[in-house]
Amino acid sequence: MKDISTKELEQKATEMRMKVIDMIYKAQSGHPGGSLSAADFTTACYFKDMNIDPENPDWEDRDRFILSKGHVCPIQYACLATLGYFPEEELDSLRKEGSILQGHPSMNRCPGIDISTGSLGQGLACGVGMAIAGKMNHKDYNVYVVVGDGEAQEGEIWEAANTAHKYELDNLIIFLDANNLQVDGTTDEIMPNGDLGEKFRAFGFDVIELDGHNMQEILDALEVFHNNKNGKPKCIYAHTTKGKGVSFMEDVCAWHGMAPNEEEYKKAMKELQEKLEEQKAVNRSEI
Repeated sequence: MKDISTKELEQKATEMRMKVIDMIYKAQSGHPGGSLSAADFTTACYFKDMNIDPENPDWEDRDRFILSKGHVCPIQYACLATLGYFPEEELDSLRKEGSILQGHPSMNRCPGIDISTGSLGQGLACGVGMAIAGKMNHKDYNVYVVVGDGEAQEGEIWEAANTAHKYELDNLIIFLDANNLQVDGTTDEIMPNGDLGEKFRAFGFDVIELDGHNMQEILDALEVFHNNKNGKPKCIYAHTTKGKGVSFMEDVCAWHGMAPNEEEYKKAMKELQEKLEEQKAVNRSEI
């Protein structure tokens, strides 16, 4: 793991949320709700946990990161730009024709994207394939896959999970972004999932259930999994809030795929800036 503290990671997650809101506002298109709910564990992966090299995006031994719920790519783009995979000014081109930053991640356009995603359910299957390749080629990389709880209604998710168990893919880590909302309502209203943690356990996964906005819990879970190469694939069952960090977006279904207007943008950025200043003050007091 890289040398960055939990407090610094929390601050970084707020900065990534600000970039998400900024790029979606400028594009007047995108998916803020799920991008914000996935911000904390995505930040933990990119800035702390993963073995990656921005100067060599196609490095054969790198860890892989897959957004199976590809529509939340703004949070991934924010992290990639901050790490130097591409110039930060590219964030202003989100969803524009010809941009490297399309509405769903494209491996053929954007450095740092390991697989193109968008059709829900397919990203986990791709991640399973990458993890199998790692085992066959005696590589020690890990594959991280972000799956939405609404996406978990897709049958392909469970076919992939079954395959991960069969091939003992302990180099596969799923982040289950359980924010209980999808485009048309709550997951219980659309298609009840039951206990997703128990489902993944039944498919042979090691599962840790946690607060998806508690950075220390996220880091602790990753450490447990890294130290437990027991032949079982891994699942971090992260309870999250859609729109986390922006008060009027939190737990509101409409913000699944809607851009803020000017007034909403200013309010959101003000809230996040205040949170960032608060975090910086705490960090300074602890130095």
